[in-house]
Amino acid sequence: MEGRASESDATAGRGPPVRGHGVHIMMSSDSGRLSAEVVVVGGGPAGLTAAVALAGAGVPTALVAAQSGGRDNRTTALFSSSVAALAAIGVWETCCADAAPLKTLRIVDDTGRLWRAPEVRFEAAEIGLEAFGWNIENRSLVAALEARSQTLPALQRVKADAASVDIDDDGVTIGLADGGAVTARLAVGADGRRSICRSAAGIDTQTWSYPQTALTFNLKHSRPHNDISTEFHSAEGPFTLVPLRGLRSSLVCVTTPEEAKRLLELDPAVRNAALEERSHSILGRIEAEPGHGAFPLAVENARRMAANRVALIGEAAHVIPPIGAQGLNLGLRDAAVIAELAVEALREGADVGSREVLGRYDRQRRIDVATRTAAIDLLNRSLLSDFLPVQGLRGVGLYLLEQVGPLRRALMREGVDPLAARPRLMRGEALV
Repeated sequence: MEGRASESDATAGRGPPVRGHGVHIMMSSDSGRLSAEVVVVGGGPAGLTAAVALAGAGVPTALVAAQSGGRDNRTTALFSSSVAALAAIGVWETCCADAAPLKTLRIVDDTGRLWRAPEVRFEAAEIGLEAFGWNIENRSLVAALEARSQTLPALQRVKADAASVDIDDDGVTIGLADGGAVTARLAVGADGRRSICRSAAGIDTQTWSYPQTALTFNLKHSRPHNDISTEFHSAEGPFTLVPLRGLRSSLVCVTTPEEAKRLLELDPAVRNAALEERSHSILGRIEAEPGHGAFPLAVENARRMAANRVALIGEAAHVIPPIGAQGLNLGLRDAAVIAELAVEALREGADVGSREVLGRYDRQRRIDVATRTAAIDLLNRSLLSDFLPVQGLRGVGLYLLEQVGPLRRALMREGVDPLAARPRLMRGEALV
């Protein structure tokens, strides 16, 4: 197969070998067709992280991703373990100056209901961390990943859209929109919620929706945030303010579709006043910056994380509500695990796209995704419920977190660095 290049390819003038772990592995190109050990489809943060981790460890990798269009105004709160992984692959040092630390997490009950939960504060210092994580604009993170990708000899960038995915017993062929093709033993599908990699692998999804819409804004404000992320729990959903550098924060406002539509149709000055009112003016005067996001809340999780020489990462594998900053952190853990398994397989001279490797990936990632999804679903439904016992249980739970130190610290540690999902990169360990 074209994707299984060997040492003899070098003598045929097809390019220099890339040394792996105990073997020589080739990246080759012929007649518009590129061959590599692994092809990553999708150039978002999760796909770029997988490609950089693989190629940085010497795995011949092709990244299929057309140049992104438009300005990305979204931000991501990266947990400390995700930051450790980005540091281990040589990315974090080039973008850390653009990130704001999250030293305190604050939950405020703003439901106005009979059962009112106490305010809870989580301090990173209580579990020995400088910060729970860092909030960064996606464009800064992607720029740092792009810059790192350009320094890796084992990574071939293919700036074209993937048009088709064909799978056989020996490998995967990605047909390109420009007529070319990429073959590999393993395809890493990082191509989003409409993933053609997932469809080609025959993987179904489980989906449900909520009667809510999430609005996202970046804000300027007159008072300092003091590195505190505040989450107001309203009866319509969370209203979460997350620090950015300087007198800026990102906002995720989860509300009803009707209220979301009303807010977006307001005059900007009136909308700013409405957002300030919802924030109880804790950040002073608020001004929303140009650009916003609006999308219905839903869950769509793949029933399997991998099959038929395809491993899914990021939103190709799981789409969850933007509550608790779980989405991209899950995607980065996906990338770290598949990179670690691929490097290990090559070190042992095994097939990186084998059923054994994909089975291990599926088992390692499924529990993490399922538990995070269940926790977010439970929290969100408890806010929407008018059933008094549910409101009471939620209030008691938050009270226990406030009063019982060991329970609070255990939850904080599990939230930022889950014990069931600690690949080497998330521990800050390089793969070479």
